[in-house]
Amino acid sequence: MTSHTATAAAAGTWMLGDLKVNRIGFGAMRLTGSSAFHQGTPRDRSQAIRVLRRAVELGVNHIDTAAFYFSRLRSANELINSALAPYPDDLVIATKVGPARDASGEWVTSARPEQLRGQVEENLRQLGRDHLDLVNLRLMGQDDISEHFGALAEMRDAGLVRRLGISSARPEHLAQAQAIAPVVCVQNRYGIDAPSGEEMLRECASRGIAFVPFFSIAGKGREAGSVQAEHDEVRAVARTHGVSPAQVRLAWVLQQGAHVLAIPGTGNPEHLVANVAAGALQLAEEELQLLDSIDRSAS
Repeated sequence: MTSHTATAAAAGTWMLGDLKVNRIGFGAMRLTGSSAFHQGTPRDRSQAIRVLRRAVELGVNHIDTAAFYFSRLRSANELINSALAPYPDDLVIATKVGPARDASGEWVTSARPEQLRGQVEENLRQLGRDHLDLVNLRLMGQDDISEHFGALAEMRDAGLVRRLGISSARPEHLAQAQAIAPVVCVQNRYGIDAPSGEEMLRECASRGIAFVPFFSIAGKGREAGSVQAEHDEVRAVARTHGVSPAQVRLAWVLQQGAHVLAIPGTGNPEHLVANVAAGALQLAEEELQLLDSIDRSAS
């Protein structure tokens, strides 16, 4: 695999509703600092902007962000606006609403249905747009999402939002949402270390809906990043191909179905190139079986 020439197109494409995107996208959460949210060292602003522009140069046309992706000095949405506006015609910017943080960065009570419009408008303001391509409702433990999703559907009808998805959801949530408006994607935690996402992976496949896993590289490290000792099986496959364990993890995720989109995030230009190149990495069946054999009982 030649990481210096691979582009996002190598992973193939899928439809987010009526929009065709390359299956390797970009997650903006880690643009703001060396770790998620207020932890870690703030990113160098000019480097973050270079990473975003380089991602688009490499064919990335699906960026995942949120207004609550900010650290002490950086806002992911503001960086995206500064780096990429006026936006390319084929660029899909997906954001999410539901969780809420105050000005100091502390998490507060998640938004009620009537508060979601304010969150949508904040994303519009930060991104400098008059509509949002795609908004995911990030669930915060609720069993019934009908009121929240219904509020987003009303904004879709009003033209503020074009497409809708859900995040951290179960199959019954997908059924509730689809009874109200079309769902173009589901964002759930999923990866070698998180097999619990397999039910939704299959459900999305059966419905022709994009499945967009997060923390596929970080694994059990989640927001803190890939801090866990890597599995021997992952390292063995990486050595065989001369690639990094992170690239193996991304390749494994992409080979779980043609409807799977990856949104790895980084503020490091070299990691960006390697992540995009993972879309060209094809794992053999025996390698997939080896990775599937990893003990995930503690996930």
